Amino acid sequence: MQYAHLGRTGLKVSRLALGTMNFGDATDEAASFKIMDSALEAGINLFDTADVYGGPQSPDMEQGYGLSEEIIGRWLAQGGGRREQIVLATKVYQPMGTGPNDKYLSAYKIRKAAEDSLRRLQTDHIDLYQMHHIDRSTPWEEIWQAMEQLVREGKVIYVGSSNFAGWQIATAQNAAASRSFLGLVSEQSLYNLSARTIELEVIPALRHYGLGLIPWSPLGGGLLGGALKKAQEGRRAKPQMQDIIERYRSQLEAYEALCAEIGEQPADVALAWLLHNPVLTATIVGPRTPEQLATSRRALDVHLSKETLDKLDEIWPGPGGEAPEAYAW
Repeated sequence: MQYAHLGRTGLKVSRLALGTMNFGDATDEAASFKIMDSALEAGINLFDTADVYGGPQSPDMEQGYGLSEEIIGRWLAQGGGRREQIVLATKVYQPMGTGPNDKYLSAYKIRKAAEDSLRRLQTDHIDLYQMHHIDRSTPWEEIWQAMEQLVREGKVIYVGSSNFAGWQIATAQNAAASRSFLGLVSEQSLYNLSARTIELEVIPALRHYGLGLIPWSPLGGGLLGGALKKAQEGRRAKPQMQDIIERYRSQLEAYEALCAEIGEQPADVALAWLLHNPVLTATIVGPRTPEQLATSRRALDVHLSKETLDKLDEIWPGPGGEAPEAYAW
């Protein structure tokens, strides 16, 4: 396994992070335990979850289940030094109840959500506590005060963000600096070959402030994992995914042909492309089975030549570079 610093911190995490969104939903507890055991054996130490993970939000209750955290908690409770071997990351923001203060990032919600996550995870601290989305209605003074209190109490070690815009990262960091607080250390963003918008302003902001990038959906929901060859399997067989495959068919044909030409699997190439970015700390892989986890490890050994990288840019063009050069002289 390869390791990298989490942003500008001294903490080292595995370059593949175990995403656990499927735990409790697509993956039952027994299989989830096997996946976590396999991840630990493979040297993966960054385990990522969220309070809302574990199943679709209930249409009538509009709240999360917390099942993913509970499954991880029961796995940790087996002992054997599991907790000491992993960097445990979870998230706060999404609705976890029906009350008016059961969502977003008020100090009230942050405190309660952290206590609830600690209980479900059966641990006394969260290594990386990530804001799942920006809260436009809560001032940064309130958010940072709540996070600082959790850090002082030893319940949270580092704070991260997810789905933030570049200017929101800058605002958060400036507010933290005014309080002599470390602030954000990482950002989780949607990023893959077919979704490169963050190259405009988020990635430049991360580089400037020394934050680590942790992409989610690195395979574009399966689009970049050999979608044409596996068009009738699993999620790819759903009508919505079929429509997406048809929309990108010409690009997928060129992409999968390029992967075949260099002798690598499409999923491995997609992950390797992300891992070559110096801003990236780790990319999340969200296996539904132990076998899927095992295949993801191949990406660490894939070397993409400049010629291949250039061809990938031709097939999956980004936004034209960083802002403002991407759209101005």
